[in-house]
Amino acid sequence: MKQFVVIGLGSFGMSLAKTLYEMGNDVLVIDKDEELVQSMAGLVTHAVRADATDENVLKSLGVKNFDVAIVAIGKNMESSIMITMLVKEMGVKYVIAKAHNELHARVLYKVGADRVVMPEKDMGIRVARNIFSSNLLDLIEFSKDYSIAEILPIEEWFHKTLKEIRMRERYGLNVIAAKKMNNEIIVSPGPDYVVDEGDILAVCGKNIDIKKFEIKM
Repeated sequence: MKQFVVIGLGSFGMSLAKTLYEMGNDVLVIDKDEELVQSMAGLVTHAVRADATDENVLKSLGVKNFDVAIVAIGKNMESSIMITMLVKEMGVKYVIAKAHNELHARVLYKVGADRVVMPEKDMGIRVARNIFSSNLLDLIEFSKDYSIAEILPIEEWFHKTLKEIRMRERYGLNVIAAKKMNNEIIVSPGPDYVVDEGDILAVCGKNIDIKKFEIKM
């Protein structure tokens, strides 16, 4: 079991936190919005309303003891930069940060981020680069054991529900989001979600299972 702290409860942070917890990990989420924090009660190990830009708050929550910190604040660049710097300085081994643009990403790397994610920009690039090649569009490592991968569904999945595909049972993977051809994004799709040709699925799981899945594809 790994320990993850997710800072920022936008759709990206919430989906990530819930999936990591469902996979059996210890997950702490932090956000300033009381309503968002309450909505995560029971869905993660701990949900705390706090200002993560306050170093004393991070210390009191024992953030330095976590294996991975995910700074899921994209638009408030000042806060995301400060938090990224603080958690890295405190000794968190692996820090992933969400960036709003390329300048933001460069600064995040300079203050210590091990991995920077730009979901909106990266999505188009990944699809364009991989139309002719692998079904595995991207791999984002959270640790040596866990990653998120974006994949194109295989033909036998078309027009079937996630329940029928049995992604978790057959491949050990959780579908955390889906993007339709019209750019509609569905976060945490339910078991009745129907997979169509042209969908992009974001899945989370152990690297060993993702590797099997890549070979299977």
